[in-house]
Amino acid sequence: MIMTLVSLCATMMAQGRQRLRVPFKTDTPMVHDPVMAYEDSTWHIFATGMGVQHMTSKDRKTWTVSGQPVMSVMPQWTHDSVPGFQHHVWAPDVIRWHNRWWLSYSCSTFGKNGSAIGLLSAPSLSYPVWNDEGCIVTSKAKRNDWNAIDPNFVIDDEDNPWLTWGSFWDGIQLVRLDTTMHIAKGEQPRTIARRYDPASKNAAPNPTSKYAGTNAIEAPFIFKHAGWYYLFVSWDYCCRGSQSNYRVAVGRSRQVDGPYLDRNGQDMAKGGGTLFLEGDKQQFEAAGHCAAYHMIGEDIFICHGYSIAHNGSSILIQRPIRWTTDGWPVLVNN
Repeated sequence: MIMTLVSLCATMMAQGRQRLRVPFKTDTPMVHDPVMAYEDSTWHIFATGMGVQHMTSKDRKTWTVSGQPVMSVMPQWTHDSVPGFQHHVWAPDVIRWHNRWWLSYSCSTFGKNGSAIGLLSAPSLSYPVWNDEGCIVTSKAKRNDWNAIDPNFVIDDEDNPWLTWGSFWDGIQLVRLDTTMHIAKGEQPRTIARRYDPASKNAAPNPTSKYAGTNAIEAPFIFKHAGWYYLFVSWDYCCRGSQSNYRVAVGRSRQVDGPYLDRNGQDMAKGGGTLFLEGDKQQFEAAGHCAAYHMIGEDIFICHGYSIAHNGSSILIQRPIRWTTDGWPVLVNN
């Protein structure tokens, strides 16, 4: 069952509160920027949408799309911090840490880096109301050469939380957090990945925004496996339907703060990255904004792909991860 993007995202607003939609089931969920969690024998996906889209499944095959967004009312600080932002929330992330669920989310407007990453918390994924924990980080045009969207939490081997984020401008950022999941005192973000080396003259023109420039990298996700931290990023351009050329690249490091090197030893901060997934031109024109997990004894990769059969609509991709003898991830076709 395929629902159009309009039917998934269109939500009437009344007195600042979103009206509830009727939940529905689908075996081909339309999503953008999905992340996954598991609790009490139930799989959860959170994704871009009005107030953050939420769906659940018992088998990862049939999904029930909630009629209620995670946030039925946006915190006032989001509107104060990001001029022009309304209700369409981008690219959440979710993690269980210290007996609590933490959900980050992005507030922005297309092609600009006046943005903010917000934080929610709840004791369980089924809890009816998430607690507003305020803002983790903001970016402003002419103040910051990075964009505060596309957050991802990672916990290091010493149980310290970190946040990575970024889209275009100077690329992917990383900073250590404190126990409240806000930036630790004295810490400053630093760039760990770029689409191109800053000295490169080969950057392709940006067809989508005159503001964002040509450093077409975003959507970081760090996954720990066998003593390595693997940094997945999305290259090039999403959100253009069948004209999208989104794809996923990867590098790895022994330390959470890098440097992240690709299979050829090139630093991702200087434009390195090993291509991991791209559109096969048979099922998907392009694919990206991924997440990776070890859950229920399996390594799982998810992302959204621009489906050729569905005229460029963005749908959920799920595939198992296997590992090469030298420790690099590869995808297994379903």
